Amino acid sequence: MIEPTIAITYWHWWTIAVSLLVLEVLIPGTFFLWPAIAAIGMGLLILLVPTLIVEYQIFIFALASIVSVFVSRYYLTKNPESTDQPFLNQRGAECIGRIFTLTEPIVNGRGRTDIDDTSWSVEGPDAALGTNVKVIGVNGIRLQVKPVAVEPTKSQSQEEFNYYE
Repeated sequence: MIEPTIAITYWHWWTIAVSLLVLEVLIPGTFFLWPAIAAIGMGLLILLVPTLIVEYQIFIFALASIVSVFVSRYYLTKNPESTDQPFLNQRGAECIGRIFTLTEPIVNGRGRTDIDDTSWSVEGPDAALGTNVKVIGVNGIRLQVKPVAVEPTKSQSQEEFNYYE
């Protein structure tokens, strides 16, 4: 019986690499990037060693893909990407440290405040309508707040500002 011979050349690997890069563009997440780099490397290796048998090629490709994924994960955890907008898509986290006025009193630990053009649910100690609160954390979609004292203006008396600290 005659066994069929399969010949995988460098351009086969480069076609696989391009296909993986297209997948990376369509499904972003940097996962397909590393096997694509391994496929490019295999294409270069086949140019240098054209007699490498298919089984070894597939083994080396699989090993290089696995190693490159683990190396990239290790590198990216040690060197996180810095950004000028660290709270992008984390609107609640942007509010931590800011002071707002309650639009609904906090009763049984829950109330509301307006932030920019949005009404947010808040949780914290019970407080009256109009109390100034400082955002101290985020719990899911609720802001965690605590009442704060605000310096009175000259036209207002100290009694109007009987808030908690």
